[in-house]
Amino acid sequence: MTTPTSLAVPTVTDPDVRAGYGVDESVGAVAPDDFEVVRARDLGDVVEVMRWAHETRTPVVPQGARSSLTGSSVAIDGGVVLNTEGLDSISTIDPLEGLAVVGPGVVNKGLKDAVAAEGLFYPPDPASSAFCTIGGNVATNAGGLCCVKYGVTGDYVRALQVVLPGGEVVRTGHRTAKGVAGLDLTGLFVGSEGTLGVVTEVTTRLLPAPDPALTVLATFDSLDAASVAIVALRRERHVPSLVELLDRAAVSAVQSLADYGFPRDCEAVLLVQSDRPDHTSEDVQRYAALLTDAGAAEVAVADDPTEADLLLAGRRALSPALEAKGPRYLEDVCVPVGRLTDLIRTGQGIAAAHGLEIVMAGHAGDGNLHPSIFFDAADPGSRRRAHQAFTEVVTAALAMGGTITGEHGVGTLKAPWLAQELGERELERQRAVKALFDPRGILNPGRVYWS
Repeated sequence: MTTPTSLAVPTVTDPDVRAGYGVDESVGAVAPDDFEVVRARDLGDVVEVMRWAHETRTPVVPQGARSSLTGSSVAIDGGVVLNTEGLDSISTIDPLEGLAVVGPGVVNKGLKDAVAAEGLFYPPDPASSAFCTIGGNVATNAGGLCCVKYGVTGDYVRALQVVLPGGEVVRTGHRTAKGVAGLDLTGLFVGSEGTLGVVTEVTTRLLPAPDPALTVLATFDSLDAASVAIVALRRERHVPSLVELLDRAAVSAVQSLADYGFPRDCEAVLLVQSDRPDHTSEDVQRYAALLTDAGAAEVAVADDPTEADLLLAGRRALSPALEAKGPRYLEDVCVPVGRLTDLIRTGQGIAAAHGLEIVMAGHAGDGNLHPSIFFDAADPGSRRRAHQAFTEVVTAALAMGGTITGEHGVGTLKAPWLAQELGERELERQRAVKALFDPRGILNPGRVYWS
Protein backbone atom coordinates (compact mmCIF):
# COMPACT_ATOMS: atom_id res chain seq x y z
CA MET A 1 0.00 0.00 0.00
CA THR A 2 1.36 3.40 -0.96
CA THR A 3 0.17 6.10 1.40
CA PRO A 4 -0.82 9.30 -0.46
CA THR A 5 1.38 12.31 0.30
CA SER A 6 -1.71 14.14 1.61
CA LEU A 7 -1.44 12.03 4.77
CA ALA A 8 0.98 14.36 6.48
CA VAL A 9 2.08 12.09 9.33
CA PRO A 10 4.88 9.50 9.36
CA THR A 11 4.03 5.84 8.98
CA VAL A 12 5.99 2.80 10.15
CA THR A 13 8.32 1.74 7.35
CA ASP A 14 10.07 -1.27 8.87
CA PRO A 15 8.03 -4.30 7.68
CA ASP A 16 8.80 -6.40 10.75
CA VAL A 17 7.77 -3.63 13.12
CA ARG A 18 4.65 -2.96 11.06
CA ALA A 19 3.70 -6.64 11.17
CA GLY A 20 3.70 -6.51 14.98
CA TYR A 21 0.97 -3.89 14.85
CA GLY A 22 -1.12 -6.02 12.52
CA VAL A 23 -2.50 -8.42 15.12
CA ASP A 24 -3.88 -8.49 18.64
CA GLU A 25 -4.22 -11.35 21.15
CA SER A 26 -7.32 -12.88 19.57
CA VAL A 27 -7.17 -16.54 18.58
CA GLY A 28 -6.06 -17.04 14.98
CA ALA A 29 -5.27 -13.36 14.36
CA VAL A 30 -3.36 -12.88 11.08
CA ALA A 31 -2.06 -9.58 9.70
CA PRO A 32 -3.09 -8.72 6.13
CA ASP A 33 -0.46 -8.02 3.48
CA ASP A 34 -1.45 -4.44 2.73
CA PHE A 35 -1.82 -1.95 5.58
CA GLU A 36 -0.07 1.05 7.11
CA VAL A 37 0.65 1.95 10.74
CA VAL A 38 0.59 5.43 12.25
CA ARG A 39 1.89 5.76 15.79
CA ALA A 40 0.19 8.96 16.89
CA ARG A 41 2.46 11.44 18.68
CA ASP A 42 -0.21 13.98 19.56
CA LEU A 43 -3.79 15.06 18.93
CA GLY A 44 -2.78 16.58 15.60
CA ASP A 45 -1.66 13.22 14.23
CA VAL A 46 -5.01 11.65 15.08
CA VAL A 47 -6.90 14.55 13.49
CA GLU A 48 -4.84 14.28 10.31
CA VAL A 49 -5.36 10.51 9.96
CA MET A 50 -9.10 10.83 10.55
CA ARG A 51 -9.38 13.72 8.08
CA TRP A 52 -7.46 11.87 5.38
CA ALA A 53 -9.17 8.53 5.96
CA HIS A 54 -12.63 10.07 5.75
CA GLU A 55 -11.77 11.87 2.50
CA THR A 56 -10.21 8.79 0.91
CA ARG A 57 -12.66 6.28 2.44
CA THR A 58 -9.75 4.35 3.92
CA PRO A 59 -10.50 1.95 6.81
CA VAL A 60 -9.01 2.94 10.18
CA VAL A 61 -8.37 0.53 13.06
CA PRO A 62 -7.91 2.43 16.35
CA GLN A 63 -5.45 0.51 18.49
CA GLY A 64 -3.80 0.61 21.92
CA ALA A 65 -1.71 -2.14 23.49
CA ARG A 66 -3.12 -4.83 21.15
CA SER A 67 -4.35 -6.94 24.06
CA SER A 68 -7.84 -7.40 22.61
CA LEU A 69 -9.09 -10.98 22.70
CA THR A 70 -11.88 -10.52 20.15
CA GLY A 71 -10.08 -9.27 17.05
CA SER A 72 -11.20 -5.65 17.28
CA SER A 73 -7.69 -4.24 16.79
CA VAL A 74 -6.39 -6.46 13.98
CA ALA A 75 -5.30 -4.55 10.86
CA ILE A 76 -7.65 -4.42 7.86
CA ASP A 77 -6.40 -5.00 4.33
CA GLY A 78 -5.82 -1.65 2.64
CA GLY A 79 -6.37 0.23 5.87
CA VAL A 80 -4.46 2.21 8.47
CA VAL A 81 -3.76 1.10 12.02
CA LEU A 82 -3.91 4.21 14.23
CA ASN A 83 -2.00 3.36 17.40
CA THR A 84 -2.42 5.70 20.40
CA GLU A 85 0.09 4.20 22.85
CA GLY A 86 2.23 7.32 22.48
CA LEU A 87 -0.52 9.53 23.92
CA ASP A 88 0.51 8.48 27.40
CA SER A 89 0.55 11.62 29.53
CA ILE A 90 -1.19 12.05 32.89
CA SER A 91 -1.87 15.78 32.73
CA THR A 92 -4.00 16.16 35.88
CA ILE A 93 -4.53 14.40 39.20
CA ASP A 94 -6.99 16.42 41.25
CA PRO A 95 -7.58 15.06 44.79
CA LEU A 96 -10.25 17.69 45.57
CA GLU A 97 -12.43 16.91 42.56
CA GLY A 98 -11.46 13.23 42.61
CA LEU A 99 -10.40 13.01 38.99
CA ALA A 100 -7.49 12.43 36.64
CA VAL A 101 -7.06 13.54 33.05
CA VAL A 102 -5.02 11.07 31.00
CA GLY A 103 -4.12 10.11 27.47
CA PRO A 104 -5.45 6.86 26.00
CA GLY A 105 -1.95 5.34 25.96
CA VAL A 106 -1.55 5.45 29.74
CA VAL A 107 -1.20 1.90 31.09
CA ASN A 108 -3.89 0.90 33.58
CA LYS A 109 -1.42 0.02 36.33
CA GLY A 110 0.53 3.20 35.66
CA LEU A 111 -2.57 5.24 36.40
CA LYS A 112 -3.27 3.19 39.52
CA ASP A 113 0.25 3.76 40.82
CA ALA A 114 0.22 7.47 40.02
CA VAL A 115 -3.03 8.20 41.85
CA ALA A 116 -2.10 5.91 44.76
CA ALA A 117 0.79 8.29 45.48
CA GLU A 118 -1.89 10.93 46.13
CA GLY A 119 -3.93 8.66 48.41
CA LEU A 120 -6.45 7.94 45.64
CA PHE A 121 -7.73 4.84 43.87
CA TYR A 122 -8.65 4.02 40.27
CA PRO A 123 -10.71 0.81 40.66
CA PRO A 124 -10.99 -0.90 37.21
CA ASP A 125 -8.58 -3.83 37.43
CA PRO A 126 -8.38 -6.02 34.29
CA ALA A 127 -6.14 -9.07 34.51
CA SER A 128 -4.02 -7.31 31.87
CA SER A 129 -3.61 -4.23 34.08
CA ALA A 130 0.19 -4.29 33.78
CA PHE A 131 0.11 -3.65 30.03
CA CYS A 132 -3.40 -2.74 28.81
CA THR A 133 -4.13 0.94 28.17
CA ILE A 134 -6.87 3.23 29.41
CA GLY A 135 -7.96 3.88 25.83
CA GLY A 136 -8.44 0.16 25.26
CA ASN A 137 -10.26 -0.14 28.59
CA VAL A 138 -12.65 2.60 27.49
CA ALA A 139 -13.13 0.96 24.08
CA THR A 140 -14.28 -2.32 25.65
CA ASN A 141 -15.70 -1.00 28.94
CA ALA A 142 -13.22 -3.32 30.67
CA GLY A 143 -13.88 -4.72 34.11
CA GLY A 144 -11.67 -7.13 36.02
CA LEU A 145 -11.37 -8.80 39.37
CA CYS A 146 -12.99 -6.11 41.52
CA CYS A 147 -16.19 -5.45 39.55
CA VAL A 148 -18.40 -7.03 42.21
CA LYS A 149 -17.85 -3.97 44.41
CA TYR A 150 -16.53 -1.26 42.12
CA GLY A 151 -18.11 -1.84 38.70
CA VAL A 152 -16.49 -1.38 35.29
CA THR A 153 -14.54 1.27 33.41
CA GLY A 154 -17.64 3.18 32.36
CA ASP A 155 -18.45 3.85 36.00
CA TYR A 156 -15.22 5.88 36.25
CA VAL A 157 -15.29 7.88 33.02
CA ARG A 158 -16.52 11.44 33.51
CA ALA A 159 -15.57 12.93 30.16
CA LEU A 160 -13.85 12.16 26.87
CA GLN A 161 -12.11 13.93 24.05
CA VAL A 162 -12.81 12.09 20.79
CA VAL A 163 -11.77 12.64 17.18
CA LEU A 164 -14.51 11.79 14.69
CA PRO A 165 -14.13 10.72 11.04
CA GLY A 166 -13.31 13.88 9.13
CA GLY A 167 -11.09 15.17 11.95
CA GLU A 168 -13.61 16.99 14.15
CA VAL A 169 -12.59 17.03 17.83
CA VAL A 170 -15.51 16.70 20.25
CA ARG A 171 -15.76 16.66 24.02
CA THR A 172 -18.35 14.71 25.96
CA GLY A 173 -19.34 14.62 29.61
CA HIS A 174 -18.28 16.85 32.49
CA ARG A 175 -15.38 17.40 34.87
CA THR A 176 -17.90 18.19 37.61
CA ALA A 177 -19.25 15.51 39.92
CA LYS A 178 -22.75 16.07 38.52
CA GLY A 179 -24.00 17.10 35.09
CA VAL A 180 -27.10 16.19 33.10
CA ALA A 181 -26.95 18.67 30.20
CA GLY A 182 -27.64 16.83 26.97
CA LEU A 183 -27.55 13.15 26.12
CA ASP A 184 -24.93 10.84 27.66
CA LEU A 185 -22.55 10.68 24.71
CA THR A 186 -19.73 9.63 27.03
CA GLY A 187 -21.62 6.43 27.80
CA LEU A 188 -22.18 5.92 24.08
CA PHE A 189 -18.47 6.00 23.27
CA VAL A 190 -17.49 3.78 26.22
CA GLY A 191 -17.62 0.20 24.95
CA SER A 192 -17.95 1.19 21.28
CA GLU A 193 -14.74 -0.67 20.32
CA GLY A 194 -13.36 2.03 18.04
CA THR A 195 -16.41 2.10 15.76
CA LEU A 196 -17.56 5.68 16.47
CA GLY A 197 -14.42 7.76 17.04
CA VAL A 198 -10.87 7.72 18.40
CA VAL A 199 -10.49 8.59 22.08
CA THR A 200 -7.61 11.00 22.68
CA GLU A 201 -8.22 12.04 26.31
CA VAL A 202 -10.05 10.49 29.26
CA THR A 203 -11.23 12.21 32.43
CA THR A 204 -11.55 9.52 35.07
CA ARG A 205 -13.29 9.51 38.43
CA LEU A 206 -11.13 8.55 41.41
CA LEU A 207 -11.96 7.27 44.90
CA PRO A 208 -10.19 7.55 48.24
CA ALA A 209 -7.69 4.71 48.57
CA PRO A 210 -9.08 1.63 50.35
CA ASP A 211 -7.17 -0.43 52.89
CA PRO A 212 -4.81 -3.18 51.68
CA ALA A 213 -7.05 -6.15 50.98
CA LEU A 214 -7.25 -9.31 53.05
CA THR A 215 -8.15 -12.65 51.46
CA VAL A 216 -10.20 -15.73 52.29
CA LEU A 217 -9.64 -18.93 50.31
CA ALA A 218 -12.23 -21.72 50.41
CA THR A 219 -12.34 -25.10 48.66
CA PHE A 220 -15.55 -26.98 47.87
CA ASP A 221 -16.35 -30.59 47.14
CA SER A 222 -19.46 -29.65 45.14
CA LEU A 223 -20.57 -26.88 42.81
CA ASP A 224 -23.88 -26.70 44.69
CA ALA A 225 -22.10 -25.66 47.88
CA ALA A 226 -20.01 -23.12 45.96
CA SER A 227 -23.20 -21.66 44.50
CA VAL A 228 -24.74 -21.30 47.95
CA ALA A 229 -21.60 -19.49 49.10
CA ILE A 230 -21.60 -17.07 46.15
CA VAL A 231 -25.24 -16.14 46.72
CA ALA A 232 -24.60 -15.61 50.45
CA LEU A 233 -21.65 -13.32 49.69
CA ARG A 234 -23.73 -11.29 47.24
CA ARG A 235 -26.36 -10.75 49.93
CA GLU A 236 -23.82 -9.39 52.39
CA ARG A 237 -24.33 -5.81 53.53
CA HIS A 238 -20.61 -5.14 53.11
CA VAL A 239 -19.94 -6.49 49.64
CA PRO A 240 -16.54 -8.16 49.09
CA SER A 241 -14.15 -6.32 46.84
CA LEU A 242 -13.35 -9.57 44.99
CA VAL A 243 -15.05 -12.96 44.54
CA GLU A 244 -13.18 -15.24 42.12
CA LEU A 245 -13.93 -18.86 41.20
CA LEU A 246 -11.75 -21.65 39.82
CA ASP A 247 -13.34 -24.93 38.75
CA ARG A 248 -11.65 -28.33 38.97
CA ALA A 249 -9.96 -27.96 35.57
CA ALA A 250 -8.66 -24.49 36.46
CA VAL A 251 -7.23 -25.81 39.74
CA SER A 252 -5.48 -28.62 37.86
CA ALA A 253 -3.98 -26.14 35.38
CA VAL A 254 -2.66 -23.90 38.14
CA GLN A 255 -1.25 -26.80 40.12
CA SER A 256 0.48 -28.09 36.99
CA LEU A 257 2.30 -24.76 36.72
CA ALA A 258 3.43 -24.75 40.37
CA ASP A 259 2.20 -25.89 43.77
CA TYR A 260 -0.16 -23.20 45.05
CA GLY A 261 -1.64 -25.45 47.71
CA PHE A 262 -4.92 -26.22 45.94
CA PRO A 263 -6.26 -29.78 46.36
CA ARG A 264 -6.61 -31.21 42.84
CA ASP A 265 -9.72 -33.21 43.77
CA CYS A 266 -11.85 -30.24 44.81
CA GLU A 267 -14.73 -29.13 42.57
CA ALA A 268 -14.25 -25.40 43.08
CA VAL A 269 -12.13 -22.77 44.80
CA LEU A 270 -13.48 -19.39 45.88
CA LEU A 271 -11.21 -16.45 46.66
CA VAL A 272 -12.82 -13.56 48.50
CA GLN A 273 -11.38 -10.21 49.57
CA SER A 274 -12.28 -7.17 51.63
CA ASP A 275 -10.60 -3.76 51.35
CA ARG A 276 -13.11 -1.84 53.50
CA PRO A 277 -11.22 0.81 55.50
CA ASP A 278 -10.70 -0.21 59.15
CA HIS A 279 -12.84 -3.35 58.73
CA THR A 280 -10.89 -5.81 56.57
CA SER A 281 -10.20 -8.27 59.41
CA GLU A 282 -13.80 -8.14 60.58
CA ASP A 283 -15.08 -8.69 57.04
CA VAL A 284 -12.88 -11.66 56.14
CA GLN A 285 -13.83 -13.42 59.37
CA ARG A 286 -17.47 -12.87 58.48
CA TYR A 287 -16.90 -14.16 54.94
CA ALA A 288 -15.08 -17.21 56.31
CA ALA A 289 -18.07 -18.06 58.47
CA LEU A 290 -20.42 -17.71 55.49
CA LEU A 291 -18.23 -19.97 53.37
CA THR A 292 -18.09 -22.58 56.12
CA ASP A 293 -21.87 -22.48 56.60
CA ALA A 294 -22.33 -22.91 52.84
CA GLY A 295 -20.37 -26.18 52.95
CA ALA A 296 -16.75 -25.29 52.25
CA ALA A 297 -14.42 -28.23 52.82
CA GLU A 298 -11.51 -26.00 53.88
CA VAL A 299 -11.22 -22.28 54.64
CA ALA A 300 -8.03 -20.23 55.05
CA VAL A 301 -8.01 -16.60 56.22
CA ALA A 302 -5.15 -14.14 55.72
CA ASP A 303 -3.99 -12.21 58.78
CA ASP A 304 -2.07 -9.54 56.87
CA PRO A 305 -1.60 -8.22 53.31
CA THR A 306 1.41 -10.47 52.68
CA GLU A 307 -0.62 -13.57 53.48
CA ALA A 308 -3.49 -12.14 51.43
CA ASP A 309 -1.25 -11.91 48.37
CA LEU A 310 -0.02 -15.46 48.89
CA LEU A 311 -3.57 -16.81 49.02
CA LEU A 312 -4.43 -14.93 45.82
CA ALA A 313 -1.26 -16.02 44.02
CA GLY A 314 -2.92 -19.11 42.55
CA ARG A 315 -5.62 -17.00 40.93
CA ARG A 316 -3.04 -14.63 39.47
CA ALA A 317 -1.18 -17.65 38.09
CA LEU A 318 -4.22 -18.83 36.14
CA SER A 319 -3.50 -16.86 32.97
CA PRO A 320 0.10 -18.12 32.55
CA ALA A 321 -1.07 -21.61 33.51
CA LEU A 322 -3.62 -21.58 30.70
CA GLU A 323 -1.12 -20.09 28.25
CA ALA A 324 1.16 -23.03 28.99
CA LYS A 325 -1.56 -25.50 28.03
CA GLY A 326 -1.67 -24.36 24.40
CA PRO A 327 -4.09 -22.79 21.90
CA ARG A 328 -7.57 -21.96 23.12
CA TYR A 329 -10.66 -19.89 22.62
CA LEU A 330 -10.87 -17.60 25.62
CA GLU A 331 -14.57 -16.98 26.24
CA ASP A 332 -16.23 -14.10 28.07
CA VAL A 333 -19.87 -14.57 28.99
CA CYS A 334 -21.91 -13.21 31.85
CA VAL A 335 -25.01 -14.75 33.43
CA PRO A 336 -27.14 -13.93 36.48
CA VAL A 337 -25.12 -14.79 39.57
CA GLY A 338 -27.60 -17.47 40.59
CA ARG A 339 -26.97 -19.32 37.30
CA LEU A 340 -23.16 -19.25 37.45
CA THR A 341 -22.65 -22.86 38.52
CA ASP A 342 -25.34 -23.96 36.04
CA LEU A 343 -23.16 -22.47 33.30
CA ILE A 344 -20.12 -24.31 34.67
CA ARG A 345 -21.97 -27.64 34.56
CA THR A 346 -23.19 -26.87 31.05
CA GLY A 347 -19.64 -26.07 29.96
CA GLN A 348 -18.38 -29.33 31.42
CA GLY A 349 -21.09 -31.20 29.50
CA ILE A 350 -20.17 -29.42 26.26
CA ALA A 351 -16.53 -30.35 26.80
CA ALA A 352 -17.38 -34.02 27.28
CA ALA A 353 -19.65 -34.08 24.22
CA HIS A 354 -16.92 -32.71 21.95
CA GLY A 355 -13.97 -34.52 23.50
CA LEU A 356 -12.34 -31.24 24.52
CA GLU A 357 -11.06 -29.64 27.68
CA ILE A 358 -12.84 -26.52 28.92
CA VAL A 359 -11.58 -24.60 31.94
CA MET A 360 -14.32 -22.62 33.67
CA ALA A 361 -13.11 -19.74 35.84
CA GLY A 362 -13.88 -16.10 36.37
CA HIS A 363 -15.48 -13.36 38.39
CA ALA A 364 -18.07 -15.20 40.47
CA GLY A 365 -19.27 -12.07 42.24
CA ASP A 366 -20.80 -10.65 39.06
CA GLY A 367 -21.57 -13.82 37.10
CA ASN A 368 -18.79 -13.24 34.56
CA LEU A 369 -16.97 -16.42 33.50
CA HIS A 370 -14.03 -16.77 31.12
CA PRO A 371 -14.22 -20.36 29.81
CA SER A 372 -11.08 -21.49 27.99
CA ILE A 373 -11.75 -24.02 25.23
CA PHE A 374 -8.56 -25.84 24.24
CA PHE A 375 -7.84 -27.38 20.84
CA ASP A 376 -5.02 -28.91 18.82
CA ALA A 377 -3.87 -26.24 16.36
CA ALA A 378 -2.45 -28.94 14.07
CA ASP A 379 -5.81 -30.71 13.83
CA PRO A 380 -8.51 -28.87 11.82
CA GLY A 381 -11.15 -31.17 13.26
CA SER A 382 -10.16 -30.26 16.81
CA ARG A 383 -10.42 -26.58 15.99
CA ARG A 384 -13.85 -27.05 14.39
CA ARG A 385 -15.08 -28.85 17.51
CA ALA A 386 -13.69 -26.06 19.69
CA HIS A 387 -15.51 -23.45 17.63
CA GLN A 388 -18.73 -25.44 17.91
CA ALA A 389 -18.21 -25.68 21.67
CA PHE A 390 -17.60 -21.92 21.71
CA THR A 391 -20.96 -21.43 19.95
CA GLU A 392 -22.74 -23.70 22.42
CA VAL A 393 -21.29 -21.89 25.45
CA VAL A 394 -22.45 -18.52 24.06
CA THR A 395 -25.90 -19.90 23.27
CA ALA A 396 -26.18 -21.43 26.74
CA ALA A 397 -25.31 -18.11 28.39
CA LEU A 398 -28.03 -16.34 26.39
CA ALA A 399 -30.57 -19.02 27.31
CA MET A 400 -29.78 -18.38 30.99
CA GLY A 401 -30.61 -14.69 30.63
CA GLY A 402 -26.99 -13.69 30.16
CA THR A 403 -24.90 -11.85 27.58
CA ILE A 404 -22.34 -12.85 24.95
CA THR A 405 -19.69 -10.62 26.52
CA GLY A 406 -19.23 -9.16 29.97
CA GLU A 407 -16.04 -7.17 29.40
CA HIS A 408 -13.94 -8.31 26.43
CA GLY A 409 -16.20 -6.78 23.77
CA VAL A 410 -17.64 -8.15 20.54
CA GLY A 411 -14.95 -7.47 17.92
CA THR A 412 -15.04 -9.96 15.07
CA LEU A 413 -15.07 -13.11 17.19
CA LYS A 414 -18.55 -12.54 18.63
CA ALA A 415 -20.10 -10.35 15.96
CA PRO A 416 -22.12 -13.28 14.53
CA TRP A 417 -24.02 -13.59 17.83
CA LEU A 418 -24.81 -9.93 18.45
CA ALA A 419 -28.13 -10.07 16.62
CA GLN A 420 -29.06 -13.16 18.62
CA GLU A 421 -28.76 -11.13 21.81
CA LEU A 422 -30.07 -7.76 20.62
CA GLY A 423 -32.55 -8.72 17.91
CA GLU A 424 -32.38 -7.53 14.30
CA ARG A 425 -34.36 -4.31 14.82
CA GLU A 426 -32.19 -3.20 17.75
CA LEU A 427 -29.07 -4.07 15.78
CA GLU A 428 -30.29 -1.90 12.91
CA ARG A 429 -30.85 1.01 15.32
CA GLN A 430 -27.30 0.64 16.58
CA ARG A 431 -25.96 0.56 13.03
CA ALA A 432 -27.87 3.79 12.39
CA VAL A 433 -26.18 5.40 15.41
CA LYS A 434 -22.79 4.32 14.06
CA ALA A 435 -23.65 5.83 10.67
CA LEU A 436 -24.43 9.16 12.34
CA PHE A 437 -20.87 9.40 13.67
CA ASP A 438 -19.15 7.50 10.85
CA PRO A 439 -21.23 8.06 7.69
CA ARG A 440 -18.63 6.52 5.35
CA GLY A 441 -18.08 3.46 7.55
CA ILE A 442 -14.30 3.85 7.84
CA LEU A 443 -13.92 3.02 11.54
CA ASN A 444 -13.32 -0.66 12.27
CA PRO A 445 -15.56 -1.85 9.42
CA GLY A 446 -16.79 -5.41 9.82
CA ARG A 447 -16.29 -5.37 13.58
CA VAL A 448 -19.12 -5.53 16.12
CA TYR A 449 -21.97 -4.70 13.71
CA TRP A 450 -21.58 -7.79 11.54
CA SER A 451 -22.62 -6.91 7.99
